[in-house]
Amino acid sequence: MILYLHGFRSSPNSFKARVMAARLAEDGRSAEWCCPMLPVSPRETITLAESLVAAAAPARVTVVGSSLGGYFATYLAEKHGWRAVLLNPAVVPQRDLSQYLGEQPLWHGGGSIVVEPHHLDELRALSVAAITRPERYYLIAATGDEVLDYREMLAHYPGARTTLIEGSDHAISEFEQYVDGVLAFCDAADVEPPAPRATA
Repeated sequence: MILYLHGFRSSPNSFKARVMAARLAEDGRSAEWCCPMLPVSPRETITLAESLVAAAAPARVTVVGSSLGGYFATYLAEKHGWRAVLLNPAVVPQRDLSQYLGEQPLWHGGGSIVVEPHHLDELRALSVAAITRPERYYLIAATGDEVLDYREMLAHYPGARTTLIEGSDHAISEFEQYVDGVLAFCDAADVEPPAPRATA
C-alpha cells in the first residue's frame, strides 16, 4: 500500500499526487494507491491515515508525504515502522504555520479551512526529535524551495537516502523525473530480507 499525504491547503489533486496515481494506473497498480483529503486537524489526520491502513491490512506500507504531509509521514513511520518518502517535508510546521491562523483558502477546487491555535498544539505533539532507522526514509529536497529551507530537511534526516535537487521549487515541478525512483523505493518494501544463514 502506498499512502500519500498531501501538504497544507493542498488536496489529492496536487501535482505530485496526480503524477504518482497516473504512473501506478499505467502499471495496473491503482489498487495499491490511497490518497485521502486530509482534515485540518493534525490529530484527525493521523487517525484517518491509521484507519485507512488498518482497513486495507496490507503486509507492507510506504507513506509518501509532501510538505506538511512529510511531517505526518515521519511520525507514522516512527510509530509503526513504515517506510516513508518525504518530498520537501516540513520539519517545524508548528512554527511555520503560526502565521496562517484563521481562514485559509485551499489551492484546489475552492473552499477554505480554518487553522486554530490548538492545531499548532496538535502538531507539537507529533514532533519527532530524531529519526531512527534512516534506511526507512527517502528524502527528496529542492534547494530552490521557496517555502521551506532544504537545509533543515537535510539536518533532520541524517543517513537517509537523499536526492538533493539543485534549484526546482516547493512543488518539485519536474517530479515526473523522480517518480520512478520513488516507486522503486516503495517497491523495495515488498522484498523480504534474506533469512539468516545457519552456521555450523
